[in-house]
Amino acid sequence: MLPPKDLLNFLKNEDNFIIATHISPDGDGLGSAIALSIALQKLCKKTILLCKNHMPKQYKFLPGSEKFITFETLRSLASNFQPCNLILIDCNDIDRITDDRSEIQGVNINSSLLIDHHETQKDYGDIKWIEPGAAATGVMVYYLTNELGVEIDKDMAINLYAAIAVDTGNFRYENTTHDVLRVASELIAAGAIPHVIYRELFESWPDGRFNLFIKVLNTLQVEDGIAVVKVTREMFNETSTTPDDTEHFVEFPRIMEDVKVSVLFREIDDNHFKVSLRSKDGINVAKIAEVFGGGGHKNAAGCRIEADFETSKSRLLGLLR
Repeated sequence: MLPPKDLLNFLKNEDNFIIATHISPDGDGLGSAIALSIALQKLCKKTILLCKNHMPKQYKFLPGSEKFITFETLRSLASNFQPCNLILIDCNDIDRITDDRSEIQGVNINSSLLIDHHETQKDYGDIKWIEPGAAATGVMVYYLTNELGVEIDKDMAINLYAAIAVDTGNFRYENTTHDVLRVASELIAAGAIPHVIYRELFESWPDGRFNLFIKVLNTLQVEDGIAVVKVTREMFNETSTTPDDTEHFVEFPRIMEDVKVSVLFREIDDNHFKVSLRSKDGINVAKIAEVFGGGGHKNAAGCRIEADFETSKSRLLGLLR
């Protein structure tokens, strides 16, 4: 896997990079962004890490996670950081880093670059490196770092290993290949400690999150090989939790032998849901998510539906069937 030459040349010759990942950030977006920022700084480049949302608790162990800033802080820095070049990590459109485009206004963006592995693609970006076959954006950043001639240090290794572990389900999903395991081995050699990272990512739930999980499982419905669970705003209030605490919930119903697709509906507002989908084998949930304006990967995708719950579920399940 080799990054495009125009991307390599641009990173080597330009400066002032804003590295942004998507709304509701996950380990792949955050870890990949941090690792790339460190790599560019080793080349004496100036970087800013940008994310609309706060850092989820389970990712605060990542070295460099404290360096992310919000759009509000970015605007205060913009006068000293222009013109700049925007790099989107683990997403491929400006609408994936902000739901309000006015937040980016006033920032003089020279060029935009995309580094992503999602199957659904947009028209945004001056230079694009999109690898739908890559297990994680972290794998892509690993190769990019090598091509830039930057040695991977311990902090970069931890971030990239975490990125890959998240998007492969700790190397359990179908996207875990020989190459993925080889890259992971190299990152371990550079200082990543697998059991420590695993514990931070998957075994550090506070009581509130576990209680929320119990409530969500109690909503489980299984029809025609499709498992559906729901989380409401009331559940968050009752357990003192946030949407960040639902990460990975959608994956658990897929454990059942006869379940082919797992769906999580998360209530955003009245008659408005964020939907996460996970599938087994050849069922392409990205194509389903695209119908509702979303997207993702063949076996992991998401979208939003504006309708009451029963209508939303009926529409989605009709397409899945």
